[in-house]
This record gives sequence, C-alpha cells and structure tokens, in this order.
Amino acid sequence: MSEKKQKKGKKEEAANTESYPLEVPNDYVQHRIDLFDKLKREQEENNTNEKLPIKVTLPDGKEFDAVSFETTPMDIAKGIAKSLAERTIIAKVDGILYDLLRPFENSCKLELLDFENDEAKKVFWHSSAHILGEACERHYGCHLCIGPPIDDGFYYEMGMERSVSQADYAALENLSKKIVTEKQKFERLVMKKEDLLEMFKHNRFKVQLITEKIPDGTSTTVYRCGPLIDLCYGPHVTDTGKIKAMMVTKNSSSYFLGDAKNESLQRVYGISFPDQKQLKAYKVFMEEAAKRDHRKIGQEQELFFFHEFSTGSAFFLPHGTRIYNTLIEMQRDEYRKRGFSEVISPNMYSVKLWEKSGHWANYQEDMFKLEVEKETYSLKPMNCPGHCLIFKHRERSYRELPIRMADFGVLHRNELAEEMTGCINFLEHIYGIFGFEFTLKLSTRPDNYLGELETWHKAEEMLSEALNKSGHPWTVDPGDGAFYGPKIDITLSDALKRKHQCATIQLDFQLPQRFELQYQSSNPSEPFERPVMIHRAILGSVERLIAVLTEHTGGKWPFWLSPRQIQIVPVAAPYFDYAKKLRDLMIENKLYADADLSDATLPKKIRNAEIQQYNFCVVVGEEEMNSNTVNVRDLRTAEGKGKGEVKDYKKVIEFFKKLKESKAREQQLDF
Repeated sequence: MSEKKQKKGKKEEAANTESYPLEVPNDYVQHRIDLFDKLKREQEENNTNEKLPIKVTLPDGKEFDAVSFETTPMDIAKGIAKSLAERTIIAKVDGILYDLLRPFENSCKLELLDFENDEAKKVFWHSSAHILGEACERHYGCHLCIGPPIDDGFYYEMGMERSVSQADYAALENLSKKIVTEKQKFERLVMKKEDLLEMFKHNRFKVQLITEKIPDGTSTTVYRCGPLIDLCYGPHVTDTGKIKAMMVTKNSSSYFLGDAKNESLQRVYGISFPDQKQLKAYKVFMEEAAKRDHRKIGQEQELFFFHEFSTGSAFFLPHGTRIYNTLIEMQRDEYRKRGFSEVISPNMYSVKLWEKSGHWANYQEDMFKLEVEKETYSLKPMNCPGHCLIFKHRERSYRELPIRMADFGVLHRNELAEEMTGCINFLEHIYGIFGFEFTLKLSTRPDNYLGELETWHKAEEMLSEALNKSGHPWTVDPGDGAFYGPKIDITLSDALKRKHQCATIQLDFQLPQRFELQYQSSNPSEPFERPVMIHRAILGSVERLIAVLTEHTGGKWPFWLSPRQIQIVPVAAPYFDYAKKLRDLMIENKLYADADLSDATLPKKIRNAEIQQYNFCVVVGEEEMNSNTVNVRDLRTAEGKGKGEVKDYKKVIEFFKKLKESKAREQQLDF
C-alpha cells in the first residue's frame, strides 16, 4: 500500500473514532450521577437492616454459614474456589436471578450459573447492552431508549438526528473495549417514580417509559456502570471487566416501543463472550451461516425468492415447488399410516357460512372481549373451527373415537395420555428423518385463559404425564400456553446448533365447548360427553421449515427431498437420444431427472451438475448405449466424481426408487 493511501486510511480511521457533539444537554450525564450518588448515600445512611446468621444451601445440599445483608453470592463462590468465582456470571437465589454482589437477606438456596447456562447468557448479554449503550451515548450524544438481550446477543436503540452506519462500528467497539478495561462496577439502586422522572427528565423516551410502565407510588431499580445510569430490573454481572470479547454485528432502524406511529430510532446490535476464543468461533460460525443462508441458496439453486412487495412471502420456483410438494406428500403419507382421514381445509366461503350459523360469530365476539395490557386478542379464521363443524355434522359415538383428521389433531374420550404419547412418537419419527435434535417445553396456563381452572389443571397434568412417558427431558414455561389450553412446544436444533420452533402440540377444551360438540358415551347415566381436541402441527409452516432445511443441509439435499436428483450426461451428440430416453423413464418412475444436452465438455458437464447440487450423475456413451447400461457417479463423494459404476439402467432406476422411498439422510452407491 502506498504511503499516501496509508495516511488517508489513518485519517478515515481517526474520523470514525471521534465522538460527535452532544445532542442532549451537557449537564445531563452529571445530573444523573449526582442524583444517583445522593440517593444511594441516603439509603445507606438510613439502612437499619439487622445482620443475622443465616444458612445458604447449594444444589448438592452443602450448607454455608452467612450473615444477612452482608454476605454475597460472590463471597460463597470465592469460598468454594477462585476458578468458580471467575467463571460465574450470575447467581440464582431461591429460583430468582440475583446479583453476585447483592447481599443475601434471608436463609436461601443458591445456584451459581456460568455462561453455558441460558439464563446466565442472557444476563451477560444484558450487561453487554449497557456497555454498548454507554459507548453510543458517549459517541453520538444520543437519547438512549432500551437495550435488552435477545436470542443471539443484544441491542441498544437510541433517538438522534443522524443515522448509524458501518463506519461507526470501529468507534463503538473501541469505546466498548475502553469501558471493559475500566472494570466499571454494576451498582443497583431502588428508586421511587418521582425520583426516576427527575433523574431522566432530559430523556423524553425514558420519561414516557417511566410514566406509562411504572405505577404511581411504586419503586423500581436502576443500574449504574461508569457514567451510564439506566432504568433496569437487572440483574447484571459484577463489572464490565467480565465482558472479555465484544463486537458490533449490525444496525437497523426501529420505532419507539415497536409502534410505527412513534418516533423513528436507530438500533445497534452486538454479541459478546467471556473470552476471545468464543468470539473467534462465533465469527467462523457466522461465516458458515452466511454460506447456508436460505435466501442465498434459494436464489443460487432457483428454489424460491423474496420480493419487497411481499417481504414475508416466498415465491416458489419450479425446483422449490418440488421440495414443497415432497414435504406435503411425506406428511400426507405419514398421516395415512396413522389412520388419519383427509379433509379439505375450510376456505373463506366456508368461514362466511360459519358466521351465518351463529357459532363462529359468537366465538369471535368472545375473543374480542379478551384484553390484556390494552391489547385485544382476536381469533383469525383457521382450520380448527371447520373441523369442529365436520365432527358435528352428524351424531358421533364413543366407538368412533379417537377420530383423527389430517392437519387437525385428535378427538377422543379417556385415552388422552396415550394419544399425546403417540403425538410425541410421531414427532420423533418425522424429525428423525431430517436429522433434527429437539427439546420439549410445557407451556402452562396464561393470565388471559378461557375455561375452568380445574380443567386447566387436568390438562396440564395429562401433558406432564405424556412428557414423562416420552423419556425426553423437558422444562416448564409458566404462563406461555395458548388462551384455550396448555401446549407442548418443540424446539429443534439444526446442523449449526441454532434453535427453531416449528412444531407444537396443543390441548383445547374450549373449541369443542364453544361449538357444543358431543358424542354418545358408554355410560348410561351420562349419555353424552364432550370431546377434547388436540391441535398438532409437526412441520409447522412448510415455507418456514423449507428455510430451516435449506440452511440445515446447506443446500445439499438428501436424495428423497432433492429437487435435482439425477443429471444424465451424454458424452457426445450421438448419445443424446439415449440420454433423453433414460430421463423420460426416470421421470415416469417419479424421479427428478434432467439431461444435459449442451455442447459443453464431459468434465464441464459433470462439474456443472456438482455445482447445481445434483445428487448423482449418470454418464452415457457408446458402450452404455449398446449394452443398455449407465455409468453412475455419486456427486457427494470425491471418489464418485472421478469414476462411476457401470450397471444395467433398469437396476439403477430401481436403486434410485428404493433410495427415495427410504428417506435416507445419507446416500451411497450400493447395488
């Protein structure tokens, strides 16, 4: 590089690391600090908490003597081992996340969590968001809004006149590194609402949050690190020095509180880790993820594309439609094997009929009455009410139960635990085909639930029993169930260990009740009983699953799902007719076969087939044509690309058919 270019680069770098003039009053930061120090001093002076002997119990049952309002979780960690104290991110006291430097108040149970724990990871990223917020405030002189952790890192958003650009990343990262080296302590302070309004009076976003979200006469917490004081529930790491590796990943625009009617904001995203090795591994991971991006592969393989006119919809091209149809057919076949009846999904005309019948209108009306935090929950037209009408169109007997309808679920009487076990077994089978690992979570009764409390308890007990029988570990997500019933949420892990929620199994006692469904029971004293509905979505959104599969496979589709299974390559023009004959035979046998009839050389044709992600290449020339054979090459192996196996074409077609039917994830030439 020339000396002139080096000087220019240094000037640009210097310009990018310079802070911008403050867009908020110059005394704002000092005003916050002064009020924080004043209130903290007053609270410490007025502290009358009596220090008493208490017991702290670890998960293994070991007890430690401690003193209330003096001993901290960090003291316990240091007493066990210095290495434990160094790697611990956050404490959990009686099941609640708790600052490591916050003294215990009573005898309690203590857990010490490191970065491998998901909850600790969120705390780590939340603390990193505060570091990023401080860097943004110092760099831009902006009004900070909120900075939460997310599934893969964190962000901070701010209000200011200018826009964030990638040229700012280096400056923000340099400031963040400086904040880390300063080992700024995270300090917690409980504040009254009126004091909060005074502290943040220069920041209109914070004032609105305090005014709308914090009830009058109550208190909440703020956390300070260095000059930054932020409205925050916490908890946080001990100090900024815990964040050993951090980088800015992207930026975008947003709206305050996610409402397009509000002011437009700037959002900066980041990621952080306890050491540089993990950050380096993350960068490698991101490079691999970029290669597997479904939008990139979708365009390269001409599977699907997206357009700004309909950003949430995929436009499927012919080869992508092959994948879509294969998944639908696979699901249909599996449902048939399990005794499901196929039904036509209700269309909008059917919805109008439901509305006229009165049932649907009444159900909708009730849904519109559900309000939680000023948000109205409404039910959009979906298949399940239509299935209720299918069930109800004639009298039903207990002898017919359980009734299974494809893409619907199950209606039954007393075999619920067995049916739920069947649902999980079905899930294992389907996800096993794709090679997905998965975790299970029971989502229980939300605040805005419908129906009787006793019914909910019964349903949750049944789901817990089914989960225990499954043999899979599972967790509970309190309050995250649907308003009509509890559910089992299934989160799958792809080849890069990223998590996706596609499947769900939901119990529903409400729709059968709303539609007055009943069947003749075997009990003479109770001639009619109410069925229970199970909503089951194994594949979930097929479009979304295709995106997940695209990235999971990296575009190297297993043979049964591949939109390009076989490329037939004639070595010269005299063998084009033989190639076309083979292609047509394979298509007749429901195989996706093409013939390369271009003027390219043989090596070029084989290379093109490999680039286009064909699974197999079938080469034909004079010898093959005269003997009704083909030369088969496995394009997924280095050995197969260089040579092939010569076999009778009928045997080869049978081999391809069996390979497709097997739904094997791996392929190999085995005649």
